[in-house]
Parts: sequence; C-alpha cells; structure tokens
Amino acid sequence: MTTDGQGSAKERVSRRKVFGLGAAGAATLGAGMVAANTLLDEPPQAHATSTSDPFPFYGEHQAGIVTPAQDRLHFVAFDVTTDKRAELVELLQEWTAAAARLTQGKEAGSYGAVGGAPEAAPDDTGEALGLPASGLTLTVGFGTSLFDDRFGLARHRPAPLTDLPKFPKDQLIPEISGGDLCVQACAHDPQVAVHAIRNLARIGFGKVSVRWSQLGFGRTSSTSRAQSTPRNLMGFKDGTNNLKLEDSGLLRDHLWAAAQDGSPWMAGGAYLVTRKIRMMVETWDRTSLAEQEQIFGRNKGEGAPLGKRAEFDPLDFAAKGPDGEPHIKSDAHVRLAHPSSHADARLLRRGYNFVDGSDGLGRLDAGLFFIAYQRDPRKQFVPVQMGLARNDPLNEYIKHVSSALFACPPGVRDGGDYWGRTLFEG
Repeated sequence: MTTDGQGSAKERVSRRKVFGLGAAGAATLGAGMVAANTLLDEPPQAHATSTSDPFPFYGEHQAGIVTPAQDRLHFVAFDVTTDKRAELVELLQEWTAAAARLTQGKEAGSYGAVGGAPEAAPDDTGEALGLPASGLTLTVGFGTSLFDDRFGLARHRPAPLTDLPKFPKDQLIPEISGGDLCVQACAHDPQVAVHAIRNLARIGFGKVSVRWSQLGFGRTSSTSRAQSTPRNLMGFKDGTNNLKLEDSGLLRDHLWAAAQDGSPWMAGGAYLVTRKIRMMVETWDRTSLAEQEQIFGRNKGEGAPLGKRAEFDPLDFAAKGPDGEPHIKSDAHVRLAHPSSHADARLLRRGYNFVDGSDGLGRLDAGLFFIAYQRDPRKQFVPVQMGLARNDPLNEYIKHVSSALFACPPGVRDGGDYWGRTLFEG
C-alpha cells in the first residue's frame, strides 16, 4: 500500500481477489483487469453529447455531483443488515463493478438478463434491454449510522458527518429519514434509473435492505452554465445562483472535501444533504401573484430579482421602490438564502420535483426532494437552513418531512478501485 492509501490498480485487485470472487477470481486476474478497463466500446467522453450518451464512470470525483443534472431521479437509502465488515466491503466491490457496466448502457452482470443458465436466476432484471445509457450516473454515500461499532469505522467518522440539528418547524418522519448507505441514480430515462437501483438492491439481497426511496422528475437546479434554470412546483425558477461545474475555484473551496479537513479518506468527496419538502400546493395556488413574488424576492416570469429585468441580474438588497421600501424584503427567500447572509456559505443543489399521489383529503402529496452537496454541512447547509426555518414566510406553504446526511467518498479511479476503498483500506 502506498503512503497515500491508493496503491496501484494491480495491488488493489490482488488484495481483494477480484471483487470478492476468491481464488477462482485471482486465477483470472489479468483477464479481469482487461475486462474492467474495457467496458466501453469507445473511449469515454468528457461530457455526454446527447441524452442517450453515457457519462464516464471513472474519475477523481463521483459522477452525479457536478455532472449536468439529468431529468429523472431514483434515490434510495439502505440499512446494512449484515454485521460482517468483509461482506459489506464485498458488496461495495460488487456494486462498483455493476455500476461501471450500468452507467455505460450495459447489463448489471456479464451474463445479463438472458445469457446465463436457464435454471439460474438472471444477473440482470432485463427491463432496460434495448435502452441506451441515457446519461445514467450512480453516486454512493455513507450515512452517520454506518460509523457505529458494527464495522470498526467509528474512528474514521469525519467531523462534518454529524447528525443535523432539529430545525424549527421540522416534521420529520423517521421511517423516511437517515440510512446507512445511499445511492443516487440520475438519468434522462426514468426506466434506466429505476433499473439501476433495482439491480443494486438485488445484488445487495441479504446484506442490505431498502429503508426508503424517492422518485423525482423535472430537475430543480442547473449544475452547468449550458443548462437553463428549471422551475419548481410553485412555478418559480429554482437554483439561479447555484454552483456550476465550470466554477472550478468555487468548487474547490465549497464542494470538494480535502485531506486537510481531517479525514484524508474523504479527499475528493463531498457531503450530501437530502430533505423531502412537501408543498401545500393548494394553498399556494390561491395566493396572489404579488405575494408569491414578495415571498421569493423574484418575479415569476423571468426569475429576475424584484426591481430588475433579467434572471441573472445581480441582487441588490439596498435598492428601493417608489414607496421607499426595499424591492426585496428583509425576509424574502432569496435574501435569507443568499451567501452574504451566511458567511459566504454556498451549496451545489441538485434537487427534483416529486408527486407521490394524494393524501386522504384529496390533496397532492407533492413538492421538492432537495439535494445539496457541500464541503462541510456544519458551515454551509446548517446555517442556511436555520435562517430559513426561523424567518422564511415560505414556511407557511411547506413542511420538511424527511432528512438525511451522507458522506460521498471520492470517485472510482479505475477498474481495480471500488466505492469506499479509501475508507476501508486507507
């Protein structure tokens, strides 16, 4: 093992016997390495050029964070049911091997849905046969509960991975909060995203169980300047001033964890906060346009700051209207969430709309599945959300029902690497 905890690809694969396949796998090490590194039929692209194309799986950072946000989401949180560390590591190795295939439009296992023995269960569920990669990305995170005494990880728990405080007005449901592991599947085709999660859950049978999951549609943030700003279910543009993949300096300072932060195994990773925010859309829909715009601090059509004309016009909190009052009120959402209100705290948002049917009173169970990545939630998400929870008039129309925090490790470097290797072998 090298001093930086990575080692060569050959060393890493030989230590773990080719993704846990034991002596038989070790006997085919050379062939396994070739196969792992030639999953693509052509060289990986830096960016997908259409909604059908794949994104690269290997890299310094996990895909699905700064990757241009896709249209669909299937997010799942798992509880680990095994108490054996070796089985957890083996699962992460198997998941990584499957993810490397799935994200390139291939089936989860080498025999696929129909290529194995008829008397054996297929190693792919088959519902994505014939579908392209559709920009699928799979992103893994480790929850605070994974760092208990089951797997010897307590001493490796990063300081930023601390349970979030209870925010004013939270109405959290424990059954759809937290989790030992998470997988975020984003794609342009919902069937591709669902297929990926279904197959990872199938591979994890006996080692993990699904704690909760969430389907999402209609991204509510832009993570690239090439993307237009989308709208949330309240009809407003969402995430205008989001961090973007082109903001390399800001990403270094506000997104990616670094070795000097205190947990070297997280270098190149990021911390993920999820919040399921139900919107009282029926009440909102009866609110006047003027009040809606005052609550957000932007106009509904263009998304421009009040008093300005265009979406990306700079916010001017000192500007006043003819009546002498500020165009943007002191408790407007855009002011309360602005970095200037929280020591320059910035987030990379990657949320999605959701509609989960209706409740017993005929009201839509709909809202925002909020996703935000950052370098340290204690300095970023927590102060921003605390300010919003205490003062945002939008709270009259929303309620937070689910919450989770995960440490997303750095990317998988090559075919001999796996999700979480820096934690388990570093």
